[in-house]
Amino acid sequence: MQNFLAITTLIDNSNEVIMRLLKMIKSSGCNITESRFDILGEKLAVMLFLGGSWNEIAKMEDSLKKLERSLRTTILHERTTSPELEGKAMPYAIDVVGIDQAGVILDITEFITGSNLSITELSSNMYIASTTGAKMFSLHMTISIPLDTSIAAMRSDFIEFCDRLNLDAIMEPVK
Repeated sequence: MQNFLAITTLIDNSNEVIMRLLKMIKSSGCNITESRFDILGEKLAVMLFLGGSWNEIAKMEDSLKKLERSLRTTILHERTTSPELEGKAMPYAIDVVGIDQAGVILDITEFITGSNLSITELSSNMYIASTTGAKMFSLHMTISIPLDTSIAAMRSDFIEFCDRLNLDAIMEPVK
């Protein structure tokens, strides 16, 4: 039976630390099912979803405690299950770009969740437009739309919502 372990931590952004973590995963016998690494300032945010036997997961948990002490950081980990895929929703990608405004990500998220849609992935960043110097933001989101929802109506409502906030948005199926 497959077991799963979700891990998240904020570590120094160094190749040595990354390699140490990845070698630890390999030596435990676990497999990386999903991973995300993002640089946040001088730190590296790491999110991992590992799979393995009960013994391999237990070995990884012990190794994480040792790594946590040696790096003087906090590594959060929890056993979990694999998400059940029921085929009752369609995956759609949303990309939004606009002038950075306080609370804009909350506004978009409230619209999505208020429309009974599930967010499965969200990433955003702020940047300075090279031609105008304007402070911009971009957001990428993957959502699940229930099969009984009208895609055309949902897309129209979302684009209209973004237009009111002066945001440029695209909503298309994940291929």
